[in-house]
Amino acid sequence: MRREMTEPETRLWLQLRAGRFAGVKFRRQKVVGNYIVDFAANDPKLVIELDGDTHAGREGYDAARSGFLESKGYSVLRFGNNEVMENMDGVLVRLDEVIAQLNVRPPLPTLSPKGERAL
Repeated sequence: MRREMTEPETRLWLQLRAGRFAGVKFRRQKVVGNYIVDFAANDPKLVIELDGDTHAGREGYDAARSGFLESKGYSVLRFGNNEVMENMDGVLVRLDEVIAQLNVRPPLPTLSPKGERAL
């Protein structure tokens, strides 16, 4: 774990912290299995990863990491550091779309008009 967040992490965290974004409670640097993710929410189960220059050439590792997180029920959303720095509005719009999709719940079953005790 790092004590100091990168500039892109700090900027995104200011948008996410304290349930400010879409009422979702995010945690930063959450441990999931053997991994530490940048940001995670439990409801909906969503992980946000920020990828910088150090991720170049590590696509296989990132794919395996995402696969593990998805096997634990998380949806994984990745943004480049440059996206956060240059297009925060676009990042937040995309994040809002994903949260809206994850929060869609199936409709409740239709009940019998005669009530639950009807034969």
